[in-house]
Amino acid sequence: MYINTHIRLCGCCWALRPRYKRLVDNIFPEDPEDGLVKANMEKLTFFALSAPEKLDRIAAYLSERLTRELNRHRYGYVSIAMEAMEQLLLACHCQSINLLVESFLSTLRLLLEADKPHLHILATNSFLKFANIEEDTPSYHRSYDFFVSRFSEMCHSDHHDPNTKLKIRVSGIRGLQGVVRKTVDDELQANIWEPRHMEQIVPALLVNLQPHGNSSSRKFDCCTEVCFRELLGRAAYGHINNAIRPVLMHLDSHSLWEGRGFAVRCFQIIMYSIQSQHSHLVIQQLLGHLDANSRSPASVRAGIVEVLSEAAVIEAAGSVGPTVLEVFNTLLRQLRQSVDYQLTGYYDNARKHKTTSPEEKMLQDAVIKTIGSFANTLPVYQRSEVMLFIMGRIPVPGIYPALGSPNAGRMIQVMLLKSLLQVSEPYESNNLLTALPSSFLEPLLSFTLMEDPEIRLLVLSILTSLIDRRHNACRLISTSAAFEVSALELKEDECSRQDNLFIRKHAQRLYRHVFLASKEESSGHNHYRALFTLLGVLGVELANEEVLVDLIRLVLAMQVSGVLQVIENLSVFNRCGIHAVCSASLNLLSQLGPPPALRQHVAEVTETRQKEAPYLLPDHILFRIPEKELKMDEAILFKASKICEALAGSSYSTHSERINMPYTPELTDEDRLSRRKSIVDAVSLQMDMELNCCKPQSEQITFETLKSAVEEEERKRMQLVEKFQTAPFEEIAAHCGARTSQLQSKLNRVFELIIRPPPSPSGLSPPRSVPIYEMKFPDLCVY
Repeated sequence: MYINTHIRLCGCCWALRPRYKRLVDNIFPEDPEDGLVKANMEKLTFFALSAPEKLDRIAAYLSERLTRELNRHRYGYVSIAMEAMEQLLLACHCQSINLLVESFLSTLRLLLEADKPHLHILATNSFLKFANIEEDTPSYHRSYDFFVSRFSEMCHSDHHDPNTKLKIRVSGIRGLQGVVRKTVDDELQANIWEPRHMEQIVPALLVNLQPHGNSSSRKFDCCTEVCFRELLGRAAYGHINNAIRPVLMHLDSHSLWEGRGFAVRCFQIIMYSIQSQHSHLVIQQLLGHLDANSRSPASVRAGIVEVLSEAAVIEAAGSVGPTVLEVFNTLLRQLRQSVDYQLTGYYDNARKHKTTSPEEKMLQDAVIKTIGSFANTLPVYQRSEVMLFIMGRIPVPGIYPALGSPNAGRMIQVMLLKSLLQVSEPYESNNLLTALPSSFLEPLLSFTLMEDPEIRLLVLSILTSLIDRRHNACRLISTSAAFEVSALELKEDECSRQDNLFIRKHAQRLYRHVFLASKEESSGHNHYRALFTLLGVLGVELANEEVLVDLIRLVLAMQVSGVLQVIENLSVFNRCGIHAVCSASLNLLSQLGPPPALRQHVAEVTETRQKEAPYLLPDHILFRIPEKELKMDEAILFKASKICEALAGSSYSTHSERINMPYTPELTDEDRLSRRKSIVDAVSLQMDMELNCCKPQSEQITFETLKSAVEEEERKRMQLVEKFQTAPFEEIAAHCGARTSQLQSKLNRVFELIIRPPPSPSGLSPPRSVPIYEMKFPDLCVY
């Protein structure tokens, strides 16, 4: 009984209290406005460092004093107590800091649970000082779940006073920043990357990144962005998905995709903050989210696609990930779905939610732009694979019924060709065989035979962008009737071995489709400009004697098709466009190496056209088009004979003789599918000319004989053209029928000579043999 009474008396008497309590009590002044007593604080610090085993008791007593002062609403002493605990934390060695931390964190919880904003700010500042202390000894039992929840709640503060609201939100952001710094590098701490923590931290930061329309909100915008960047910059490979998923959920729940500005800014911060080797994980998350929102409004889908496009631009080259084609497959699938939604007017199967054509077109443009952005991040060999992949997805006319309607098939073709153009424009390859393999070139050229003018124009642009490796097409767009090639500053180079192989393999097919595309009735000004650009790029990129002669021969054939109005059935504008392309192309080709005589002939014809027929020149194609029939005089046409004479005696003379041979494309299945009657007529006309040329020559062949024969054949050809232009249909049909009967009778005679057996020496005709297909063989002989 005496002992207990003595202990109680020692507790009441200040002199008999433990030393650490007296040292703690001495740091508090009589007036809280005087602040911490520094001399006494130094004594307390020295005692704590001298006796580190007393640290836990000192911290517990400081926490007790702070709690008592907090309950009495003496906030000045509360601030002094927190300052003392902070100084002790900073002064103690790392090995003994754990003795203080538990009391320190429990004290911070008391301040954060109070309803006074200034206490929240005080606790946050103390926590930041603690977060900056590096600890060598890990803690196995420390938890920061409360601080994550409380700081996130402070970030959503809606205090009635704007200044107080701003201070609380800034404190919450800084508190989260401290939690991240303290926990992210310590594997023994609670995992801050767990979904339950990320779903609190990320939305709290995003709310403060959103524009609020007042000047005060911008003050802590920079602080929020710094915290967000620091969080993402510390994310490892396995943490990216947990950090990105709350961002997508926040943008969905607050309808922030439609504005697109904030969503783009968020993912710009993300892509610049995370490690570059992890960027493809963000792309995969966005692609999956795009698929999940395939039944959302077009504005939402367009917002996600635009974010994808911006993310692809920021992304390091070649880091799209192992599933490159999956990216383009998803985007192309979105294109096809958008076309279906545009045609039906609804973006859901139940047909409850309507959509409009402008909204879907906006989405389609965004998807096409994104495809180009992704292609720019890929190496050359992967771009070739992507182009082949897109080409394989373009529907052909035979599968239109599977698409629902011909209009749907046409729209999908246009969208995919635009996507292909986006990929091909930045494509640069030194080898045309790899850029235009047969598996890609043949289906692409088949689209030049389609009746849709937009599709043909897209195909011409794609071909030009792939062949134009030195970017000369932009210099050839704005050309006049008599432009100087030297002023265009074209970039030329010798034709490589791979280019020569490409020419031998694909040149004739390419020429054929250019020739057929020039005779389309639905072609406009852009089509003729694209044709000239393609011919110019072919001449510059694949410049050698054989190619230039073939291009000149092709241009002359195009000129002939512009003259034959009845057979080709072209309008005045189409014929003027063809002649304008021929004029500009020959002007360019004549300055790429041939002798000056060729350029002189081209200049003479161009000058004559400027005086007599300016509507046949490229800079007058849209003006002064005659309303009546065109008069094609020889003076305004380029002549094959003079071109041959101009090339004589030069390195081009070995190929120039082919210029006098009329160019006629072969008739293939593509032409039959396209239902072009003019091609059949041109081929039949060429057959007539060849049959007339195949007469036996008995006299000696000389130059004069050949010259007269050529002139005679030219006269007969013009007579034949005139006959087809002026003769009635019945006479032309009778003529063709007679020729067909004559040819059939000759074939029958040849077949009889082949089948008839040779005569026997005895004069008796041998017995007729049984044809092989009528013979009957034993079963054992049949294998």
